[in-house]
Parts: sequence; structure tokens; C-alpha cells
Amino acid sequence: MYLSKICYDVLKASIIIEKIPKNLLSKDLIVKLRANFYEDKKNILAQNVCSRTDPFDVCLSRKQLEGTQHIFNHKVEPEGKPMTNQKNSGRCWIFAALNVMRLPFIKNLNLEDFEFSQGYLFFWDKVERCNFFLNNMVEVARRNEPVDGRLMSFLLHDPTSDGGQWDMFVNLVNKHGLMPKKCFPEAFSCESSTRMNQILKSKLREYGKAIRELISSGASDGAVQALIEQQMENIFRVVGICLGIPNETFTWNYYDKNKIFHSIGPITPLEFYVKHSRENKIFHSIGPITPLEFYVKHVRDLYNVDNKVCLVTDPRPANEYGKAYTVDCLGNVVGGRKCIYNNQRVETLLDLAAQSIREGDAVWFGCEVGKRFAGKQGIQDLDIHDFTLVFGVDIQTTMSKADRLLYGESAMSHAMVFTGISTNPDGSVSKLRVENSWGEERGEKGYLVMTTPWFHEFVFEVVVDKRYVPVDILAVFNQEPIVLPAWDPMGTLAK
Repeated sequence: MYLSKICYDVLKASIIIEKIPKNLLSKDLIVKLRANFYEDKKNILAQNVCSRTDPFDVCLSRKQLEGTQHIFNHKVEPEGKPMTNQKNSGRCWIFAALNVMRLPFIKNLNLEDFEFSQGYLFFWDKVERCNFFLNNMVEVARRNEPVDGRLMSFLLHDPTSDGGQWDMFVNLVNKHGLMPKKCFPEAFSCESSTRMNQILKSKLREYGKAIRELISSGASDGAVQALIEQQMENIFRVVGICLGIPNETFTWNYYDKNKIFHSIGPITPLEFYVKHSRENKIFHSIGPITPLEFYVKHVRDLYNVDNKVCLVTDPRPANEYGKAYTVDCLGNVVGGRKCIYNNQRVETLLDLAAQSIREGDAVWFGCEVGKRFAGKQGIQDLDIHDFTLVFGVDIQTTMSKADRLLYGESAMSHAMVFTGISTNPDGSVSKLRVENSWGEERGEKGYLVMTTPWFHEFVFEVVVDKRYVPVDILAVFNQEPIVLPAWDPMGTLAK
């Protein structure tokens, strides 16, 4: 009787579905579409041009190109040299953060140019990220999440992404410190990480399966931890082979702008005497410095990552402004700080970024870089492309920012640095200067120009010093954060 009712319900549903009218792509409709296309001669011209070149280049507005100048009345000085290049990797979040940090460092040491080692933090992020993923496998297994469920599918899709968020950068610096690039230069797999990531992804999925099977067998916490330690030995070996393994200590020698020699690493005899041998006045051999000591002693007073806060703008109706959010299973260091999002209106983000620039502090920010962007010219402007003229329809800004997030049309994809602004007579910001990490070939020797309307539509987060942030906004960080699902667009990693 019960099965008969089920069969009846299925048959009834299928009949209802059959009655729903379907807009078939019939032969008659195709004929109509073809005729309408060729009836408009402009379509033929657009086809002739776009079939031979990049359609987005065809849509570039000559008027906007002529009216755009890379000139700003407020700039952070000095700007960093050389222009950095992440090449074929998703390390923009590391490059952007280190580009911000090097500015006060260059100024303080009177350097001509300087780079912190991006490869050093990339090495530790890969190792830490793999360990974080394996521990996530333990967590979701103990939640009884099905292996073919949405959460597991999301985590397994890209278990060792190159991309990251601001709080993940803070975790790395506070645990592992920094090194000059001269002391740990780039490796092939730093600049082109695809092959290394293929190896790591394959092993991590295999190891995730082993962890789930061990937990399902009723194994103890100690047994699970022992398995992860065995797995991490192989992971560390793979990463070390591909990227090299940073030394535990180093010495950095350099010349300043005046061609005066300096050395950071060995402490001076007087420092050694005061610290270790004041009583017997015996001097012993003096060793180099650790990366964490380098950050604490030589960088932190100039740029303290713990004094910076990350503010986001998420206009979706369900996510209130003035609230703190985090994302499930997002992070890179087990036991490190969570990625916390302090949600504010976009106008607040722009005001605080502009205030920071006026005070001489560059700003790390995250945006969706590919929309309304002339890459070669380095222009981010809502009017830089005239899609309607070429295609008869507009794209990319036809939905609101909130709707683009909801419908998968928008998410943060890239991190860069604000180093300058231009203002209108009333003091409002008209455009911003952007330091990218794609080398000197794009924009003005690597720098971009962004209009304020573009900021409103496609910027999602900024990092500024606490001293610029009003007390009521800082208080949001004291809230218990609302947890968004792992696949939420606010958890998208900048690459």
C-alpha cells in the first residue's frame, strides 16, 4: 500500500512537470536569432573585429584612456623598489603585505631598494596549510560530515591553495618571522607552483581518506595525531625539495643609499657583553639572527602586524554591518588566529584607507581585480569598457554588489596595496594609486589607477592601523563572530 502511494506520487509529479511549458531552442527560433543578428550591420562589424582580437580590448573606451592620468596629490613616500612579481603563483596576499611592510623598513634603513623574502613565507604557509588541512579532516570527520557532502567536497577541491587572507599572513609572521629575499631567494616552484601543488593535493586527499578511516575504526586521539605526524614528514619533504628549506638563522649584509656597509645578524660585541658577559667581560663567538628575531628586533617597531585590523564590506542583506564574521574551516596555522571580518559600509573602508594614505601609511586591500579592468594600461574604472556598444548588452555591473555575491558573480580575488590618492576640491577621494605584484609590464611600471566608483563596486576589504579606526568599529572585534559556511564568498582567498 505504501509503495503504491509512492509510485502514484512520482507519476503525478512527472505529469505536472510535463505540463510546465518549455522554451525549446527550436529550429524556427534559431532561424529568427540568426536573421536578427545579421539585420544589424553593427553586429557584423563587431564580429569582424572581435573574432580577430581580445573582445575586452575592443570594448576599451578611447575617451576614458585619454582622460586617465597616473598623477596623485597624496602619495606614500618612498614607494617600494623594485616592482615585485608573483609570476605564475597565487601569492598576491603575501606580496601585497610584504610590499606594505617594506616601505617603513626602506625609509628607516635608508635603502635604495629592498624585498622581504616572499618564498620564505610561502614555504611556511605550504607546510602549515597542509597541517591545517589534515587537522580539518579530523574535525569534519568527528562532526560526522559525509565524504560526499558539500563541506567535504569544498575542502577536497583545493586543499592547498596558494591564496590567502590578511589574518593568515599575521599567523605566519608571528610564528616564523621574516627574512630578506637575498637570504632566501625564489625557487622555480615559488614562481610556478602548479606542479608542486599537484603533488600536495594528491597526497592530502589520500591522507584525508586515511584519517577518516582511522577515526571510523575508533582509534585514539594519540593514534590520529601520530598518523598526521607521519604524513607531515612526507609533506615537509616534498615542500622542502621544491622550495628549499630556510635556514634557522641568517646574516644579512647590505649597503644603504650612501654606500655604507651594514650587517644584520651578528650582535655587536657591546650588545653581547651587556647581554651575556657583563661580569666576566669575556667575548665569545657571536651567531647570526633567527627570522623571528629579525622581525621582532628590526621590523615590528616599524610595522607591527598586531596593530593592524582588517575591515570588510559585505552588503548582502543577511550579513549586518557592525557585526563580526568568520568562515568555517578557514585558516592556515593550527592554533593561530581566526580570519575575522569586521563588516562595515564601503564608505567607511574608503575613508579609513584615505586617512591612512594622508598620514603616510600604505594600505593592504582585497578586491575583485578582473572586472572593468584594462590590464595593460593599469586602469580600474567602471567606464573603461563600453560593452553595450560592442555587444548590445552590458555586463559586470548590471547587478548590485550584494546580488553579485549572492549569485556567484563576484568575490575577492586579488590583494594589492594603496600608495596614493587624489582628492576633489571638497576633499573627497576621486582616485587611488595601486601597487600591484605583476611586474613592470602592466600599468605605469606596475602601478594601477583606480576610480572611487570602482572601489565602491569591487573592493571588499582593507587593512589599516588601529589608530585610524573609531572606537565603536574596533569594538566589533570583541564580538563572538558569526560563522559563515566554508564555501561562503567572503572566504574566497586572494591569489
